[in-house]
Amino acid sequence: MAELLTAAQMRNAEQAGIDSGRVTGLGMMERAGEGVVEAIFEAWPELPGGRPVGASEKRYLGQEEAPRAVILCGPGNNGGDGFVVARLLAGRGWAVEVFFHGDAAGLPPDAKTNYDRWCGIGEVSSLTYRDFKNTGDADLYVDAVFGTGLTRPVEGDLARVLRYLAGDGGDRGFFAPRLVAVDVPSGLDSDSGRVVGAGSQEWAPACPYCALTVTFHAMKPGHLLADGPAFCGKVVVQGIGLAEQLSPRLSLVETPQDLSKGQGQHKYGYGHALVLTGGFGHTGAARMAARAALRVGAGLVTLAVPGSAQMEVAAQITALMMRRVEDGVGLAALLEDGRLNALCLGPGLGVERARDLVPVALGSEGVKPRPVVLDADALTAFAEAPQDLFDKAHEGCVLTPHGGEFARLFPDIAERLAKAATRGPAYSKVDAARDAAARAGCTVLLKGPDTVIAAPDGRCAINAAVYDRAAPWLATAGSGDVLAGLITGLLARRFDPFAAAGTAAWLHVEAARAFGPGLVAEDLPEMIPQVFRTLAL
Repeated sequence: MAELLTAAQMRNAEQAGIDSGRVTGLGMMERAGEGVVEAIFEAWPELPGGRPVGASEKRYLGQEEAPRAVILCGPGNNGGDGFVVARLLAGRGWAVEVFFHGDAAGLPPDAKTNYDRWCGIGEVSSLTYRDFKNTGDADLYVDAVFGTGLTRPVEGDLARVLRYLAGDGGDRGFFAPRLVAVDVPSGLDSDSGRVVGAGSQEWAPACPYCALTVTFHAMKPGHLLADGPAFCGKVVVQGIGLAEQLSPRLSLVETPQDLSKGQGQHKYGYGHALVLTGGFGHTGAARMAARAALRVGAGLVTLAVPGSAQMEVAAQITALMMRRVEDGVGLAALLEDGRLNALCLGPGLGVERARDLVPVALGSEGVKPRPVVLDADALTAFAEAPQDLFDKAHEGCVLTPHGGEFARLFPDIAERLAKAATRGPAYSKVDAARDAAARAGCTVLLKGPDTVIAAPDGRCAINAAVYDRAAPWLATAGSGDVLAGLITGLLARRFDPFAAAGTAAWLHVEAARAFGPGLVAEDLPEMIPQVFRTLAL
């Protein structure tokens, strides 16, 4: 898993690097500018200027005119990065126009140094809407106005500039095909992925849509959460000389925990999962979850069905097993078998059946608690009294709500998350999942393209199905049931709940990407072997 750093953590990492003598602020700024220029030419190799040119060169590599770049610089160190980019592009023969928002005398020392260096070779214009709008077309635009430290909404004339870049309807605006953000697009909160000050009805926020975002040392949560991917376009991480952090509290799920199986193991060595179904006509979701649990490597998987659904289920299964469970008493009796070491309740279960079975699964009626995945109806059943669920939950539980289920279980947290981001750092989906996990006392997986997994001890991970990992085909009925089954199978294999949830979420996306367009939920378990082959298992 790759670390993700909030704005405050990034500042701390930079200061620690300076205090250790490993880096200097000016050196990091120079590396940042170099990283932006390197990423630009990697993204658009057709651009001229892949090498510095001599000052005596009259024409640029045989062209009548030099390529043109417009750099927007702000009043902080992000602006300082922009001045470095301007200087480096000019050194490659580009015609560079720099616009500056702020007071040069108030620039931080390192940014002021690079401002002065640029002024030695080029001019600086005030960043006003009127002047910027009249610049004409350029080959490249660089947004270095605000970086990760933005705490208040962008207002006034500068907001008009950013809205123009975003395509404001009142001023036709434009979408620059080569618009590059330094660290984050200006106006975007790097912790939450939300535009600071933008209400839910504001269709032209004061934040540009960029084709490329170049950030430093590590990705920030806002690159992955909420609207961040839409504004960032593509994110490239460039090093600036800082040491890697160890044991991050927030990470990006990039590769799963080891999923291989050792030789000589018995099937019970990989656990026995139990998935509970609903009644007649409502067993499909549970059957998909059970199939996923089996595919992900659980040694055995049994479906617990009421008598009304026995014939239906028996006609549909082969490798899966079946036991009759009518009610909580029957479940308690079945769970006397200690080999049943992971449970899944919710997919197609029915609310009334869930109210009866969930307390037993969580350890009432003298049942020994064991890892449990609660999804769908098992969550909805407690919407009127969520604390009843939290009082019974334990650290072996994984709750897997989508947005609506989350709002029913954690209404105050959901309300806070839905509020406009009036200041930064704004309350984020990571904050919401962490608060929910702490309240519930168990792992919470909050679904979405930016799925967040949080443990009650504060560990958190993002499984992002965005950028080149987007999987829009997962927006289909039953895909969440398969995810619940994958988690259950990994719990049966004795994965830690947090690791099981993160690994299952990663596999879920990879299975969808392996299948591609036309995916339906039943396809997902069948793609798991292909995903395993890519992992060389």
